[in-house]
Amino acid sequence: MTGMRPEGDDVPVLVLFRHDLRLADNRALGAAVASGRAVLPVFILDEESPGVRPVGGARRWWLHHSLTALSRDLQDRGARLVLRRGRTRAVVESLIRETGADRVVWNRRYDPPGAAVDAALKEALRSQGIDCESFEGQLLHEPTRLRTGAGGPYRVYSPFWRALMAEPAPRAPIEAPKAIRGHRGTVAGDELQSWSLLPTRPDWSGGLRAEWTPGEAGAMARLRVFLAAAIDGYGDNRDRPGLPSTSRLSPHVAHGEITPFQIWQAVEEARDAIPAHDAEKFRKEVVWREFSYHLLFHNPDLAERNYNRDFDGFRWRPSGDLVEAWQQGRTGYPIVDAGMRELWQTGWMHNRVRMICASFLIKHLLQDWREGERWFWDTLVDADAASNAASWQWVAGSGADAAPYFRIFNPILQGEKFDGDGDYVRRYVPELDRVPNRFLHKPGDAPALLLAEAGVKLGREYPVPVVEHAQSRDRAMAAYNALRGSA
Repeated sequence: MTGMRPEGDDVPVLVLFRHDLRLADNRALGAAVASGRAVLPVFILDEESPGVRPVGGARRWWLHHSLTALSRDLQDRGARLVLRRGRTRAVVESLIRETGADRVVWNRRYDPPGAAVDAALKEALRSQGIDCESFEGQLLHEPTRLRTGAGGPYRVYSPFWRALMAEPAPRAPIEAPKAIRGHRGTVAGDELQSWSLLPTRPDWSGGLRAEWTPGEAGAMARLRVFLAAAIDGYGDNRDRPGLPSTSRLSPHVAHGEITPFQIWQAVEEARDAIPAHDAEKFRKEVVWREFSYHLLFHNPDLAERNYNRDFDGFRWRPSGDLVEAWQQGRTGYPIVDAGMRELWQTGWMHNRVRMICASFLIKHLLQDWREGERWFWDTLVDADAASNAASWQWVAGSGADAAPYFRIFNPILQGEKFDGDGDYVRRYVPELDRVPNRFLHKPGDAPALLLAEAGVKLGREYPVPVVEHAQSRDRAMAAYNALRGSA
C-alpha cells in the first residue's frame, strides 16, 4: 500500500530511529528539524538483515513500551512515528518510493552487524542520488578515533580511561525540538500490537511493569532521583545489592532513551553537591560501557569466540541440569539464587551480583560462558551487545583486561561481605527469611534444629547446594592449570 506522492515542501526527510528512542540529544532528528523540511520519523524492526541478532524477550517488552512513549512524544510535537518490519534497506527504499524522500538521516550504531547494515544502506542510497548522513550520539568517543600510541585499539581498561579523560570534554547535549513539521502524506505503518513484543502465555512481565518506566521521561526521572540521592556514597555503596545505590539507568541507555552526553553533563552540573570520589566512580562505569563498545567494534565476534584464543582449549563440562538450576535460582547458594530470581522477576540484576552469578556458572559449575551470555541476552532489559559479551568474557578470564581465571568468587563470602544484613537475599529468597544472618549465606552449615525453627528443610523449602564450594574451586583451578600447561 502506498501513500500519495508529495509535492513541493512536503517531500520529507526520513529519520531512522533504532537504539536512540528519544527526542533530546538526538542529532539526526535535530538536523532534520533544522532543515525546515517535513520530517517522517521511522522505526524499523529489522530481524532479517545478515548478522543481526534479534533482541531477547525482556528487551522486546521494553521496546514495546519505549516505542509507545516515543510515538506519543513525537505526536505531541507534530509528527507521526511510522513502524515497519523487515530488512532495513528494503524498507527504506520502499519508503523513498512511497514518499519521494530524497534525504535520510540516522544516528550511528557500533555493533558490527548494525554498522554493516548502515554502511551498505549509505552506499546504496548515495548511488541512487539520495542524500544521507549519520551522526554520533551513542558513544562519547568514536571507536575509529580513540587509539593507542601505536595506532591500535585499546585492550586494557585503565589506559583507555586515561586516554578518554585526556580528550576534550564531551560535547554538550542538544535540546529536544519544541515542534516538528511532520510529513502530511499518508504513509502506511504497522500496528505495534501486531509485532507481538509483549509476553502473553504466560505473561511474566508483572515484575517489570512494577519496576520500570520505559521511555525518555522515565530515563530523565531515573537520572534525577540518582543524582539527588544515591550518587552520594556511590563509591562505597554501589557493591551492596540491598541498597538503592546504583543509577539503574542501564536499560534506558541501552535503548537510547538517554545519552552518555546527557549523563556526563548532569554529573558535571551537580559536581558541587557530589563528592568527587563518587562522581569519578560513576563516570568510570559509564566509560566501561564505552570500552566494551570499542572492544566489540574491533572484535565483531565478541559474543561468540574467546577474545583470548588460548581459552579455545578450555574443557567445559556441559550439564543442562546445572544450567537450569542456575537459571531458576535454585543452586543452594543464596546470593546466587537471589540474583537469578531478581533477574527473572525484574529483568535486571545488581552489577556485583552479576559478577558473582557469572563466576558461579563458569567456575563452580564449569559451564561455558556463552551459556550465561545467551541467558542474560534474553532476560535482561538492559541486554547490550557490547557490555554483555565483554563482561561475561571478563569474568571468564578469556576477555580483554580480564579478571584472572584463578579469581573465583566465593559466593558465601561475597554474600556475607556485600549483603551482611541479608536484605537482598530475604527479598528474593523469602523461604530463608527466618534464618539468622550468621547462617543466611550458608544455610547448609546451620544446625538442623535452627533450620527447623526457621521453617526450612534443605532439599524441600530450599535446595541443597548443587556443588560444594571448595571442591568446585579446586576443580576449576585444575582445569585452568591444564589449559595453561597446554598453552
